[in-house]
Amino acid sequence: MLVDPLRFAIALVPVAAYLFVLGILNLRRRPFLTTGGSDLAALGVALAGLVFVGPLEVLRPEAASAELGNWIWLVLLAFYFLWVLLMVLVARPRLVVYNASIEELHPVLAEAASRLDPDSRWASNSLSMPNLGVQLHLESFDWMRNVSLASSGSRQNLDGWRRLARELAAALRPVRVKPNPRGVGLLVVGVLLLAGCLAHLVRNPAELAYAVDEVLAF
Repeated sequence: MLVDPLRFAIALVPVAAYLFVLGILNLRRRPFLTTGGSDLAALGVALAGLVFVGPLEVLRPEAASAELGNWIWLVLLAFYFLWVLLMVLVARPRLVVYNASIEELHPVLAEAASRLDPDSRWASNSLSMPNLGVQLHLESFDWMRNVSLASSGSRQNLDGWRRLARELAAALRPVRVKPNPRGVGLLVVGVLLLAGCLAHLVRNPAELAYAVDEVLAF
């Protein structure tokens, strides 16, 4: 069984790293484009530590633990990441643009869409590209100033989405935006969590050594 302070670090270090990366992205002067699958996978990795010391530890099967010993943690982690991979694979196509508002993204997306499909049509914040097999709508998270290009309907052409991602990424390269001031808060929280984990490890060397020995005693 994992004990403090190792459990504390395992739970919070991935979250801190995730917040730190989000802070960096939001302080850039350029929008950042990623796929919905990559975005979901990054969130899954960030939550892995919390799941590891929470649900996985609580629901760990006793019979399997007695049989496998500490190897059970590798089995449970593999199960968790397979579940994250399944969520990524079954999720509908989606693109996420960090550090951009709908007003900033709309003209860039409209230009990229017209190059890919001259028959593309807009209806408010919804876009249909019939020749590409892509139908989407824009979802804005104003507080964090990012926009999701979420698929509308189940009939989507994955190759069309890949082409749209490449074209939009190229169109966004020359775009410059103001840094999102909330990125500073994300950076500060990430650094404080990392510092807190490090301080907790340094203050409890005996407990840390015991926890490491227990984990490595396969």
